Order: sequence, then C-alpha cells, then structure tokens
Amino acid sequence: MPVRLPNRPVCRHCDGFPVVSVTTGARHRDGSRVLLRVLCPACDGTGHALPLPAVLVPAGR
Repeated sequence: MPVRLPNRPVCRHCDGFPVVSVTTGARHRDGSRVLLRVLCPACDGTGHALPLPAVLVPAGR
C-alpha cells in the first residue's frame, strides 16, 4: 500500500513558487545572461509553510 503523507500548506508569501531568477542585464562571454537566484525568505525555498503551532486560548471563567 502507498504511504500517505499529510499535505503541507503552501507558503502564503510565494504561493508555492519559492525560487525566482532575476536578470541583471549583463551577459557572460558565451552570450548567456547573468541571473540571480532569489529564495523566498518566509519558507527558505521549500514552497511550503510550517504548520502553525496550536494556541491555547483561555476560555470560561
């Protein structure tokens, strides 16, 4: 039987696209562009958010 893994929530900051490439406008000697890879700071490039810890709420008297 397949192992069922719980679904991890998608990061709210990057919507599951944690890495983007930004061109600097410069080119390498072979003509390819110089790119900077930028990771999402909230999820550290995983695309998934950590589950929020349970919060105890005082209720009642």
